[in-house]
Amino acid sequence: MAKLKDILQWSLILAAVMVLVGARPNLKLNSQTSSGLKSDCAGNLMRLSLDKALAVGNQLEVDAINGTQHVAITPSLAAQCGYSMESDPWGNTRIYTSLMGCYVNNHEDTTFTVNLRLKMINQSPSDITSHDVTKTCSYSRWASREVLCDRNYMEVSTRMSAPDGEAKGQTQVVKDDSKINTVPGSSGEEHGIWKMTFFTPEPVTMVLREATQAGYSAMTTSNRVVVRSPYNTAETYSEDVAGVPMEVLKVTAYYKTSHGLSVVNMAAACPIGGVLFTEDVISWYVPSRVTTLVDGSVSILEMHMGINGQRLDASQMAARGYTLSQTDFHIAIELPVGSPDGYYKSHAPDYQYHVTYSVEPMLEVLWRSDTQDDTKYKVLFPVTTPLMPRTPFSVEYTVPEDRLFVVHVGTFLHDVELKNITFSTGVLTVEECNARGFTVQEHTFSNGTKSFTLQVPFDDDVVLKHNPEKLVTVYFLPLVFGFLIQPEEIPFPYAVDLEAFLQDVVLPTLSGFCDQSNFHILVEYGSQGRNFQTLVGYQELTSDLSEDFDLKDNRTHFSFVVPFMAKNAAFEVITSDSLRARLDVVLWDQNNEWVLGDLYLACNFPFTTTECYANGTMTAVAVKVESLLNLIPSMLTLKDQTCKPDISDDRFAHFTFSVNSCGTTRMFFDHYMLYENEIGLYYNNYKNNKGTAYTSPVDPDYRQTVSCYYVVNDTQTFAFMSEPINKEPAAEIGLGQLMVQMRLAEDSFYDLFYRPEDYPVVKYLRQPLYFEVELMHSTDPSLELILDNCWATLDEDRASLPSWDLIIDGCGNQDDSYMTVFHPVIGDSRVPVPSHFKRFSIKMFTFTRDDEVLKDEIHVHCDALICDTSSNADGACRGQCSTPDLNNFRYPGIKREQRSTDSTSHRWLSSGPIHLLNSGNLSVWNSSSLTCRKAQTPPSGFLASQITTSQ
Repeated sequence: MAKLKDILQWSLILAAVMVLVGARPNLKLNSQTSSGLKSDCAGNLMRLSLDKALAVGNQLEVDAINGTQHVAITPSLAAQCGYSMESDPWGNTRIYTSLMGCYVNNHEDTTFTVNLRLKMINQSPSDITSHDVTKTCSYSRWASREVLCDRNYMEVSTRMSAPDGEAKGQTQVVKDDSKINTVPGSSGEEHGIWKMTFFTPEPVTMVLREATQAGYSAMTTSNRVVVRSPYNTAETYSEDVAGVPMEVLKVTAYYKTSHGLSVVNMAAACPIGGVLFTEDVISWYVPSRVTTLVDGSVSILEMHMGINGQRLDASQMAARGYTLSQTDFHIAIELPVGSPDGYYKSHAPDYQYHVTYSVEPMLEVLWRSDTQDDTKYKVLFPVTTPLMPRTPFSVEYTVPEDRLFVVHVGTFLHDVELKNITFSTGVLTVEECNARGFTVQEHTFSNGTKSFTLQVPFDDDVVLKHNPEKLVTVYFLPLVFGFLIQPEEIPFPYAVDLEAFLQDVVLPTLSGFCDQSNFHILVEYGSQGRNFQTLVGYQELTSDLSEDFDLKDNRTHFSFVVPFMAKNAAFEVITSDSLRARLDVVLWDQNNEWVLGDLYLACNFPFTTTECYANGTMTAVAVKVESLLNLIPSMLTLKDQTCKPDISDDRFAHFTFSVNSCGTTRMFFDHYMLYENEIGLYYNNYKNNKGTAYTSPVDPDYRQTVSCYYVVNDTQTFAFMSEPINKEPAAEIGLGQLMVQMRLAEDSFYDLFYRPEDYPVVKYLRQPLYFEVELMHSTDPSLELILDNCWATLDEDRASLPSWDLIIDGCGNQDDSYMTVFHPVIGDSRVPVPSHFKRFSIKMFTFTRDDEVLKDEIHVHCDALICDTSSNADGACRGQCSTPDLNNFRYPGIKREQRSTDSTSHRWLSSGPIHLLNSGNLSVWNSSSLTCRKAQTPPSGFLASQITTSQ
């Protein structure tokens, strides 16, 4: 436990500056939250809270108001008179006053009034703002003996002896004897304490005046005798109780009453240790029976814990994670490190960053002895953990192609400030760094911590450079961050070395997507051309294999298509209706043994493992997945191990069997009959064929359940009317809202989409851009979204010239060398109705004239229709690319005439701009939002949505 005299600071100088406007002297408040003051009663204490916003920048002095007299409460007087104060480093202050303290107006030991004056001394002693605080507390549940352990003093009060002389406990009335009752004239009181004998444990006797001069306080009230002692005085001593060090005060007080001279034995014992720390928990142990205070058998009637002098109930403790328990020898309180009732503080011993956590638990215990005397025990016990190292970390987010060092340094507590940064050329303050073009940012988080980000361009002279290879430049940036801990302004450094390599060689790139049955792979050459081997599933892409995979090649890129059933693909997971396959493609430089590029493309393909036939025949397919490398499909059997695959190879096993054979089980429920079997690899089969024992003689290593449902009883009821229909049914025309959005996906999986904060996105020339158009807020399966026409322009105006067709009458432009590709949409949890989605991809391009780029951006526009598939519509509503017009060609710069649909029922969809950078990078800029407006009544035969999008 820290020395209490170090904790108590009655003259508090705070770091920041605050000007108090309109502060009124002689202000009497009970709950002054609006002014930064709050007073409340906490049992036998009055607690006054002073918010840092009120005291910051000031020197605080406290006076006790005793009638017309103002008494300055110094640290020594505070410990003698029952006052204490606790302040955190930022000025949040709590002042505690014992109701038995000096200068407290006591009425019959039940009503107590505390009067304090707080003086805020600003820049000069003449600039003083004062606040008078008056608080009245009621406290009548006094025990026979009450012991209070505050930060800087111990206090014990005992009920006076009964008038009839039959005192309880240790209080007794002594008969009047002239030798004993001779009270020195220095006492000056008719009734009151005459002298005290302290036990250290040797007896030391003092009259009241001598005890007061030694720093003790003793007095009598209407019903009680009170003695108070600071810690570590000559007449107190230390004692170990149940392994807990205690500061002990034992005294016999002699006091005169109207009934004669009374003697009372009094004792106080306060813990000065008993705390254990872990990284996460503070454990505080107090003896469950303090022999100095209670003798004989005792029982605990009440036991409570609190924080900052305020008792907590069970729900408050549970919410904070506090526990209060009792063992044979101790009362234990456990508090999580970091609970909101305490605070963290930064430290820098030996210039290394550490933190401590401080919290102030309270314990209240009520003991009852076999003599039926009660002892109420209350301890306020500030706790600060040992120094906990918190070595800062740095995360480098440097992208060499951006030619910018980016480093993130953290995390620190809120009392840490970044003062300066030392570079190879010298020291710069944060302000100088920002003025020079370096970006220094501070990030604060909800848990009270902070971190810092620094950005430095490669080309600044603070960056060191050298070239270890012909095509490689190494950029090196040594940094020393200079931090200050406030308000003490304690410095500590943190060094970071940043290094980046820039390679001028443009490596080849890989991309791909999947359709219903194939992997589509695109390889774009780098600056070195095709000087590498292409490994497909770790098999070299030879000329024979290229022919099988329909390889297409030109001077910028090549592409090929791999069926998902090809041996080059790996099978990962199989379900009842799909097979997840993966294709690994590696670009390998054999001379240097470098991997120039790799792609691991995994997709789910439709795949039926079990088929049920009306004649009672079942077929099932077992697939060898990647996780079962040693599985031999031909060794698989059904439950009847004589039923083996009718067809098998090194990857598949195909079974055909009837429902009444091969161990197939049958089960009835409701109107259904379930046939079920199991494909497995069993011990005997494996042993007989491999000649080695199998790992499990009971359960198969491979297990696949196959089942078929058949309807047992099926009754169909048909109703018809012979009366002819007088008129054709027609749908009632109404108005509604149809919303469509277009988003840019990160890849061909269409699982992740770029968010507004992700932009700009860097792309390469002719790199595919994947668009998804979605009809939102509709579950009608009879509706289908159709992309009628899509084109690109230089400007945001969709009617601007020049323009280039991407989709014409629902189909890709046949005259486009990189024709638009439509991607199938398969239903899943995000796509409940596939017909409400359209997906397509285009290759990035730009408009040129005479080999010069007209503008480094394009805008993409679409006309979208929403059709009723249940009607006999023609035209665009016959489906996406149902009747492509191969002769319909539009030259760049010639805009297609608008469709003849009623202009009030036609809207458009736009996205862009998409930027092209000459440096070889593409920045894709997306519109911040797509706003869709309601549709009008469509013409007969299809539903045409009216859509408007805006940047």
